[in-house]
Amino acid sequence: MARSILLISFLLLTSLLAITAAQAADPDRPPSLKTITVPEPSNLADFVKDRQQAIALGKALFWEMRVGSDGITACASCHFNAGADSRSLNQVNPGSTRVHVDGSPDPDLTFDFGPNRQLLVSDFPFRQLSDSLDRSSAPLFDSNDIVSSQGIFAGDFIVAEPGKSKDKVRFKTDADGFLFGNLNLRRAGQRNAPSVINSVFNFRNFFDGRAQNNFNGVNNWGVRDPNAKVFKALTPAQVEAVQISLNNSSLASQAVAPPLSDREMSASGRIFPNIGHKLLRMSPLALQQVHNTDSVLGSLSRYPQRGLNVRSYTDMVKAAFQSQWWNSAKMIRAKPNQPITVIDQRDHQDGDYSLMEYNFSLFFGLAIQLYESTLVADDTPYDRFMLGDANAVSEAAVRGVDLFRSQARGRCINCHEGAELTGASVTRVTASPLRIREEQVFDRGFNNIGVRASSDDIGIGGTDPFGNPLANIRRTATVPLCANGLPCPVIADGFMKVPGLRNVELTAPYFHNGGTLSLKGVLDFYSRGGDFAKLEQLDGSEIAPLNILMNNDQEKADLEAFLLALTDERVRQQKAPFDHPQLFVTNGHKLENGGTGNAKDKLLEIKAVGREGGLPLRQFMQ
Repeated sequence: MARSILLISFLLLTSLLAITAAQAADPDRPPSLKTITVPEPSNLADFVKDRQQAIALGKALFWEMRVGSDGITACASCHFNAGADSRSLNQVNPGSTRVHVDGSPDPDLTFDFGPNRQLLVSDFPFRQLSDSLDRSSAPLFDSNDIVSSQGIFAGDFIVAEPGKSKDKVRFKTDADGFLFGNLNLRRAGQRNAPSVINSVFNFRNFFDGRAQNNFNGVNNWGVRDPNAKVFKALTPAQVEAVQISLNNSSLASQAVAPPLSDREMSASGRIFPNIGHKLLRMSPLALQQVHNTDSVLGSLSRYPQRGLNVRSYTDMVKAAFQSQWWNSAKMIRAKPNQPITVIDQRDHQDGDYSLMEYNFSLFFGLAIQLYESTLVADDTPYDRFMLGDANAVSEAAVRGVDLFRSQARGRCINCHEGAELTGASVTRVTASPLRIREEQVFDRGFNNIGVRASSDDIGIGGTDPFGNPLANIRRTATVPLCANGLPCPVIADGFMKVPGLRNVELTAPYFHNGGTLSLKGVLDFYSRGGDFAKLEQLDGSEIAPLNILMNNDQEKADLEAFLLALTDERVRQQKAPFDHPQLFVTNGHKLENGGTGNAKDKLLEIKAVGREGGLPLRQFMQ
């Protein structure tokens, strides 16, 4: 008996030692992104009949300035430089994401930097400590302002007219402080704009994950919205409302949100059929040059004249999408506070929509998703190194990736997982949607690293318009058990989506608040274990210290060398597939009345480039 007990004890001890050793083992180096298949919907063919035509439509719509109510704001306006936004004038939000301890809105409308202010290098970081490596040291300066992207002026939507670039909008004084005297300034969004490059690999998009993996054809809420329906022509004379769902379509969900946002692209009160009514009769990109060697649109280009040799967006939709989503003489009547009805064309009134107009959100979302799915940066020096080119990166970068994956030192890989360098990827979330760490459970791919107190931005701890938590773990009836046999504590407040790291050299400023200017500043942040890691969270939990021990310049230099090896030079040089049409972006204001109660815009031209690219664009603060 004693020998049996001794043997069992030995086996248990051996098992415990094996578990401890496994836990301490460093994960493998992240593989090349070329090893990952680009996700796409399993039922895409039910909607798209010609992928290349849909990509062409998506690229045109992404760069089309007339999507905005003001006739100048495109999706690309916030994603024109390495897929992100490098403007630094009039880019600040005062902190309108702030909430009470109970989670209810408590926006901060007082600017520390702005509005219409040119940011300075000396402004960063937004929390400046007396000792940059000691998070408990006294702050010399602290701001909850956010470096975001200037978007639209405050205003109420009246009507969108076919052929007119600008919507008719009723002026209203900005209620959120984007003012100079009595002049409205362009409003800035609530978070820093992440890059759209490689975003196709994300299971959900936006920092708070509100762009759902399943696209409902109408908005970003997927199956969360029980009332989201598009219309389908069973025959040209018979149309019915249907609910649809396309998996692996977070980019489509994301694409349809900004065009209706009264901070980003739209006057208040506009709906997506209004955008379809406005654009479908227009010749694509008629205000912008498209290079004759554009990798997608070159064969359609009128270069050096503006626009494409395409009569209208209607023709592009017909070429790209299955006819049951647009081919009908029936009209759709959608009035505020009234049921949506199908009517005969002979009975139509002003404000009724054709089937193509009403379903324009479906076409817009899927076309932009297919275009953005081509924006894959997988030819970095590091990717080539992991495919066998031993000379593709420096020895410092090799030491850096080994520090990155070290469980004793860096631990960066615990959040920036896999080839995609994020736990928020389709690969990771599909395999395991939740994570348990330090006896707490949370949505995989989202973390609170103490950039700001959770009350400054609750992130995925918030709710959707239907009263449901954004965090999936808070919606599940079954919470995993922890080692003590009890349900693990659920945490979500202040959690933000983990970004991928390719091209991070080109996408400053960093974090969801844009409050850190340089990669060195990011490494200093992680060295001290975050800025607010010891503060109590809204849900009563605490952020675990990150225990990053980079206390010497050599380690920081090695890690930075690895991060620099994640730059795809095609992105820097704007080469295909990262070439693009001409774009004019607003860049702050002349502080004088533009004749509408809004300040005059300053404009910055982003020149059209073809597949061979062009000179690198200036990066943030350059």
